[in-house]
Amino acid sequence: MIRHVVLFTWTEDATAEQKATVATELRKLPGLIPEMRAYTVGHDVGINQGNYEFAVVADFDSADDYLVYRDHPLHRAVIAEHITPIAATRAAVQFEL
Repeated sequence: MIRHVVLFTWTEDATAEQKATVATELRKLPGLIPEMRAYTVGHDVGINQGNYEFAVVADFDSADDYLVYRDHPLHRAVIAEHITPIAATRAAVQFEL
């Protein structure tokens, strides 16, 4: 199994509405991309200073399934339309469970 983890910080001019839309749009993807085994997204709750602001954790049965998700047109559209315009930094890792 492959776990994909992505962390974001947002630009200073990103609005609360834009940030909420990222979560809303990403949460639609599991119903549209069947290769996804598990999918969780969420905003940092602010317990520790210096954290990233948003996280995505996704599980896939195989690297091939992850690649389907990574390259899927609906996923790419969410990135292009909602994430890229407000992303300041991004960190990601994929690892085997």
